[in-house]
Amino acid sequence: MFQSLRARLVALLLIVAFAAVAIGALMTGLFQRSAAAQVGQMEAETARACEAQSGAFRFYVSGWRSHDPSSSLSTIRQGLEPVVQSALHDRPGIEGGIWQDGEGSLAYAYPSYEGAGPKTDLPQAELTRIKAINQAALGEGHTVSARYRASTEVLILAACPLPGPLPGLTAWTMTRVRTLEGHGYQQLMTGLGLLLLIVLAAAVLLTQLTMTWSRHITRIETTLATHDINDLPVLPSTGERELDRIVRALNEAGERLAVARRRAETMAREVAASQRLAAIGRVTAGVAHEIRNPIAAMKLKAENALAGDTTRKEQALGAILEQIDRLDALLHRLLSVTEQDTPAYQRVSLGDFLDRIVRRHADVAATRGVAVKSEAAVRHARFDPGQLERALDNLILNALEVAPRHSTVHVRARLAGDHLILAVEDRGAGPPPHLRDELFEPFVTGRADGTGLGLSIVREIAAAHDGVARFHHTNGATTFEIVLPWQPC
Repeated sequence: MFQSLRARLVALLLIVAFAAVAIGALMTGLFQRSAAAQVGQMEAETARACEAQSGAFRFYVSGWRSHDPSSSLSTIRQGLEPVVQSALHDRPGIEGGIWQDGEGSLAYAYPSYEGAGPKTDLPQAELTRIKAINQAALGEGHTVSARYRASTEVLILAACPLPGPLPGLTAWTMTRVRTLEGHGYQQLMTGLGLLLLIVLAAAVLLTQLTMTWSRHITRIETTLATHDINDLPVLPSTGERELDRIVRALNEAGERLAVARRRAETMAREVAASQRLAAIGRVTAGVAHEIRNPIAAMKLKAENALAGDTTRKEQALGAILEQIDRLDALLHRLLSVTEQDTPAYQRVSLGDFLDRIVRRHADVAATRGVAVKSEAAVRHARFDPGQLERALDNLILNALEVAPRHSTVHVRARLAGDHLILAVEDRGAGPPPHLRDELFEPFVTGRADGTGLGLSIVREIAAAHDGVARFHHTNGATTFEIVLPWQPC
């Protein structure tokens, strides 16, 4: 699935981001639970503060004697504020008071207020809610609580009925829990910020790592692609420890390849020298065989001439001259094999070139009952016309020797990819199977009167043009081809 290093690094970054989101969500959930627990705790504390006011009020009114409550209401108001102060003095953040139905607030206190002076005024913004919670407690006859959520805080109210000589009295308490402030909220923000920094740092690190590796790999690819194919270049260090291990391995492989190439070149030269010695041996044996027979014949004719009359001497001299001509032709063909000149490349019209060669062999072909035709699929080419003419002469003469009567020898020129192919095709039986592997070697021939040098001349001419000579026999046709690299005209 992830076949590249870049894809794996991107996947790793996504995993880190997902883990950070999951941890952030967990931290937020824990903070919310903590805030909810804090709200619940403060709600219970607010209710206990209200009960504390109720207990303080009962103690306050326990020493009263029977009297008219309405006549001493102002006196009662003055005594209620200390009741509230005593009940709330050790409860930080909680304010409260005593409420009478129909009269409103009888007493108010906020002992833990952190302002410049004591707070004595009732919170007007919450007056409606204070009235409502007191009415609810009076109506239900027990302690009631209420929560009011804002964007950054939760307002908690509690109220409880106050039994005693005065009717319609209730105690109330109020506090605020700031959910998005305080130490817990700061810890949450710090944790989320650290997670964000970790994700950003991982993204920067992985991006830099991906770009660095991509740059180094691209440089290695470019160096290898533009360098000579015969050997490996020495790659510079990248500074990346793991990648440098690959670079060192490639450099060591290049050194081993260079050593192996030099060893192979040495062995190739040795093999070529051995092949040349073997070829010289074969040529020497062939030359000795070809020369020995004419010399033996001339010796026999000379001996017969010395012992015979004038007529026999003349016949012997004629035979000796014939053998000398044979030796001269043999030496001429040997020189053609061993003394190849550097090709003189020219722009040649292939149609005219092939027609000229075919016309030169037309008479010989006619005496054998064979037709010779040329076909040029290429208009112009570059090669040495003199050398290629000699090579095609040899191939055409061989084809005329073996072509059956009433058949046609085809001489063709065509392009195959980036090679020019000159081909001579006949309908003969082709070379004997046991000679085909060495057909282009000197003195290899399947004819009793042949010297075995014609095809070796063809091979040497093709090699001088950086080409090859080959043959194939298919569907009753034998084709000899000279394959040359295409030279643009």
